[in-house]
Amino acid sequence: MRFTICLAAVAATLAAATPAVAQQASATATARGVVLSPLTLTKVTDLDFGTVAASAAAGTVTVNADTGFRTVSGGVTAVPSTPSHAQFDGLGQAGQTVQLSLVPPTGNVLVSGTNSVSVNSLSFDSAGTTRTLGAGGNFTAFVGGVFGIAANQPNGTYSALFQVTADYQ
Repeated sequence: MRFTICLAAVAATLAAATPAVAQQASATATARGVVLSPLTLTKVTDLDFGTVAASAAAGTVTVNADTGFRTVSGGVTAVPSTPSHAQFDGLGQAGQTVQLSLVPPTGNVLVSGTNSVSVNSLSFDSAGTTRTLGAGGNFTAFVGGVFGIAANQPNGTYSALFQVTADYQ
């Protein structure tokens, strides 16, 4: 019996001396990302206020971004020509949102030699600066503007570059 008690005491000592196993926990997570189709933007037509005649009074020429229709004010006379709003066509991943931005010409002027016409404003059509791409992934943006014609504006073909940018959001 003494041997049994001794054996039981040794077993109890070994059980008490064994360190406790630390608690462990684990979890899993998914690594993922989305790869979109490349976004493209192509100029289809330039913004052109057409041909106008200046006078001794300053005025403006406006090209409507939605319709491409031209109006004049002040001392500016519209001469028959083919004005147009600028058109940009884009293509991207269907269902995504695209943010458009517009950078006007340097100095906000169109130039012809040493002469210039002011670019009072450039704007996107009524759809605005955010486009949600439909099933085909395509979109179109139009740009119009208001141009200041000075009194006795010198003759010339005035031009400058402006930039439209499309970015996924």
